[in-house]
Amino acid sequence: MRRDATSCAEDQPDARPRGQQQAVRRSGQQQARQPEQTARQPGHSMGQSEQPEQPVRQPEQPVQSGRQRGPSVQQSLVGEGPARPRIERQAVTRVFDGITCYEVPARAALERVPEAAELPFTWGASPYRGCEAGCGYCTARRGHRYLGLDPGCDFSTKIVVKTDLARRLRRELDSPRWSGEPVALGLTGDCYQPAEEIYRLMPGVIRTLADAANPFTVLTKSPLVLRDLDLLREVAKVTQVGALVSVGFVDDRLRRAVEPGAATPQRRLEVCATLNEAGIPCGVLMAPILPLIADSTDHLLATVRRAAEAGAVSVTPVVLRLPAGAREWYMGWLEREHPGLVPRYQALYGRGQVAEDGYRRRIAEQVRALAETYGIGRDARRWRRRRSPARQLALV
Repeated sequence: MRRDATSCAEDQPDARPRGQQQAVRRSGQQQARQPEQTARQPGHSMGQSEQPEQPVRQPEQPVQSGRQRGPSVQQSLVGEGPARPRIERQAVTRVFDGITCYEVPARAALERVPEAAELPFTWGASPYRGCEAGCGYCTARRGHRYLGLDPGCDFSTKIVVKTDLARRLRRELDSPRWSGEPVALGLTGDCYQPAEEIYRLMPGVIRTLADAANPFTVLTKSPLVLRDLDLLREVAKVTQVGALVSVGFVDDRLRRAVEPGAATPQRRLEVCATLNEAGIPCGVLMAPILPLIADSTDHLLATVRRAAEAGAVSVTPVVLRLPAGAREWYMGWLEREHPGLVPRYQALYGRGQVAEDGYRRRIAEQVRALAETYGIGRDARRWRRRRSPARQLALV
């Protein structure tokens, strides 16, 4: 099965969300557009209105503090010619409060998970490519480069939306070549990022997996997953359903620096607790562990302890990986904020994307020992009984 690629807008049915009227740009358009207003449903968190188009595209600046709210300006593609990014010449484009969404049909739903990711999955499926959380270390950034976009500043502001993913996934699950292996949802972009509030692709994906009785695990940092809690509980009656909430550290100051658009670690742990209490097994994906920044004994202990208090059924440590695309963005941040660590990172990673084996084994062993201490994966209730139900989760 092939990796996902984009297709021309002319071949795609209109995937406009129900009850909304968005401005649409198509490739080859040769006349100026009139200002359009966007009708929004109550409760949407991606802005209120759009402004008239501007004839000249302004250069983008790196995103430092997550998604910026306010009126959106739809920029014209007229006259940009073949120098435009490939995705802009092939997709239906809509703008929501400064976030550009490229709507494309899915060429493939199931994608192989790279072995270097060190995740317990072979196959993944993602409704979105790019993520508004804007995590500086995200390994999915390199995918934007293949689309002609900047893997740095474009990753959190230009989101590829696979509008028919559920239909394509159904075809691939029905194939006699498919063996029914577990599928991870949300590897190339959080499947419950704010764009999901508009497109609502996940319920269709979940129902498709349920119809095939195919086990799956949701990977997310977003509390929006609780919107589909009832659906997940219903599907859990016919197939194995799980969740992994990504919490690499519990220091919220560090979160603001490298995960500017993500929910706080405490909020994510509360999501983990809610899912487990509702009968959906949820573990903590301790990813990434940032070398020399969030790998001290105190950092690791605090994160594992908070995971235990949230009732996590597992803790999976993953050390920071730096493939092309993510490497340049993260190392640029490191040079600005922690220049003294740059030589040590260069020695730890050399020319590769993963840290040296000895370091990764040491971190994995530390986390395994801490998880054993707090009973994660063996008898988590032993630790949870020490915690008052009325006590709020702490960060440190």
